[in-house]
Order: sequence, then structure tokens, then C-alpha cells
Amino acid sequence: MTDQETPDSLKHEDYFNVRKLVTVKDLFLVNAHLGHNKGCRDVYMSPYLFGTRGDMDIFDLEQTAPLFQDALNFVAHIAYRGGVILFISRNKAMLPYIESTAKSCGEYAHCRFWQPGLFTDMPRAFEQRIRLPDVCIFVNTLNSVFESHRGVIECAKMLIPTIGIVDSNCDPRLISYPIPANDDSYKACRLYLRLFKEAILAGKKKRAEESKQIFEEVKEDVIEEVDEDINEDDDLPSI
Repeated sequence: MTDQETPDSLKHEDYFNVRKLVTVKDLFLVNAHLGHNKGCRDVYMSPYLFGTRGDMDIFDLEQTAPLFQDALNFVAHIAYRGGVILFISRNKAMLPYIESTAKSCGEYAHCRFWQPGLFTDMPRAFEQRIRLPDVCIFVNTLNSVFESHRGVIECAKMLIPTIGIVDSNCDPRLISYPIPANDDSYKACRLYLRLFKEAILAGKKKRAEESKQIFEEVKEDVIEEVDEDINEDDDLPSI
């Protein structure tokens, strides 16, 4: 694809102005920097850590913030292009809020038991082609303290992009856009969901504005063509 063919939205670093939504201060105030006990640490999370305090892992929010901004930018692009976005979590305490957040931005949520093969066996289960999500947002990437959510593996198998809040005891390798942060704090999860919602709505708003603009331009062109046809008919000699 040449530069002339590349959509304007892909040429701009922050086409939807979502990078300003998240700051290091906001993440710190909701305790997003607090990880698990260092004994639970996943080795692949070590690069995202600032250090430890009282045997508790501490995230480097200077890394978390730009990674979160990249994830918000990506999900805004998906919403802008009319993609299907699925929120996923097994956190029972956050279940009502996750589902209400998905509903309020016109998307979907799956917070119950993950049936094995939900994505990979879907054509056989439904005996027809089913549209899969264009991106899955994992508010939690674990089912328990050490057990990864089955959906993470199935998304990887089906090449579905994923965004995931990965705590210090998570494996981030299969997540397309890992966000190293606390996934247990109620305040932190509320912030994450609000940010995702705002990014999704920003993408949809931009799409609606541009669709309206295109409609007006096409409408003006049609009116001009009709006026030209009428003028040509007026210039014809009468019989």
C-alpha cells in the first residue's frame, strides 16, 4: 500500500486523541503500580518491574503509560472501522461493571465460564460461519492465581489481536498489547474500563463525523449534477 492509498487515520500517530487519556499520575493514584508478592512473579514480567518493596513487585509506570496509550489507540482504530470488540474477564467482583461498560459503548462482554473451543470450534459448533471478535480486551488474563485464561490461547490460535492487563504473576507473551499493571484493584479496573470506553467511543464518533461529511459532499455533487442536467435541458431548442 502506497502513501497515497494509506488512510489518513493510519498516517496520524494519535488520530483519535486518546493518548492523552492516560497518565502516570492517574495510574499511580489507583495503585496500578502494585503487583503481587515476588514469589508469584512470572519471569517474563521482570522487564516491566521497577523493583520490589516489602516483597511486593512494583511496576514501572513509565513503561505502563505508553503501552496503555498504544492499546487505546489500537482499540480506537478497531471501533473506527466498525470492528467487534469483546471484553473478557473472570473477576466476579467486576463482572457487572464490565458488562455495563461493554453495553454502554455498544460492544460485548464474556465474563462467565469459558467453554473450551469457544473460538477454535465455533464453525463446527454452530455449523456455519460465525464472525469472531476483531479484538479481545482481557481485564484479567488469569482464571486463578496461576492458571491462564483459555481465551488468551484461543485468540492466539485464531490470530485475534488481544489487549490485556497483565499483573506480575501473568505471562504476557501471547498478548498483542500487554499492559503491565495491577489487575486486582477495584479502583484500577474501573479506570481501565473507563479509558477503554472513552477510546471506543472516540473511534465511533470520528467514524460518524466522517460518514456525515462524506454524505454531505456526495449530496452536493448530486445536486450539482442535477442542476447541470436541468440547465442542459433548458438550452435545447423547443419543438
